[in-house]
Amino acid sequence: MVRPLLLAATLVVFLAGALLPAPALAWGPMGHRLVAQLAWDDLTPAARRQAEMLLKGEPDATLPGIASWADDLRDSDPVLGKTTSRWHFVNIGEHDCAYEQVRDCPNGNCVVEAIRAQAAILADTKRTRAERLQALKFVVHFVGDVHQPLHAGYGRDKGGNDVQINFNDRGTNLHTLWDSRMLLSTGRSEADYLRRLRALPRPDVGAIALPPPSADWAEQSCRVVTQPGFYPRRAKLEQSYVDQHLPVVEQQLRAGGVALAKVLNAALSRG
Repeated sequence: MVRPLLLAATLVVFLAGALLPAPALAWGPMGHRLVAQLAWDDLTPAARRQAEMLLKGEPDATLPGIASWADDLRDSDPVLGKTTSRWHFVNIGEHDCAYEQVRDCPNGNCVVEAIRAQAAILADTKRTRAERLQALKFVVHFVGDVHQPLHAGYGRDKGGNDVQINFNDRGTNLHTLWDSRMLLSTGRSEADYLRRLRALPRPDVGAIALPPPSADWAEQSCRVVTQPGFYPRRAKLEQSYVDQHLPVVEQQLRAGGVALAKVLNAALSRG
């Protein structure tokens, strides 16, 4: 028989753990799926054939279906998830948003170099199908990540994770707000948002060859973070903050989709 005091203590521990905020991920599943679907729209026929070949046999054999795979590693493959955990971001806010590889990305452990390395693996037809599939999953995710401004922001607040706010009477942090809370606050479905993003003007990201210009994308994202008003003045967030910054979220998602398509077209140009 479980002692009442032991049961009560166990319940307290469980509830305390349940109330702890989960680690913030980039964009969240809907944002990553939107970037991937926007990219699919712009793939060349050859790149689509190659992507479909690599994705064959996946539970959801589409680009949106694998878009959150790199975040899901935390649960599905903790070892690989830990090994690649620093590949999701780069901290350059403290350096006026100017990326320097030696200083900002030791041993290639940041999103800028991860995109370059994984795009090279994806493009290498001498690699095994399994290696190229994994690289595709990483590229799809990390190009989305680098367009989330707080994944290229300040190290001192862990990309906004340490900035606690209250939004719609719920506690959260600034990183999570930009990942998903602003998108979800609109009440739009994924299909509605996809139509909305497709209607936005296409950003000019220029021609892309390999290696892709991932440092440029990180620097551009960082400059969003350093704009006046990005960090709210009060912990309790006003709707005006969302009204001001939601268009930036949408622009970054749209840019991520265009950039991802160009990377995939360059890497999957054969076949």
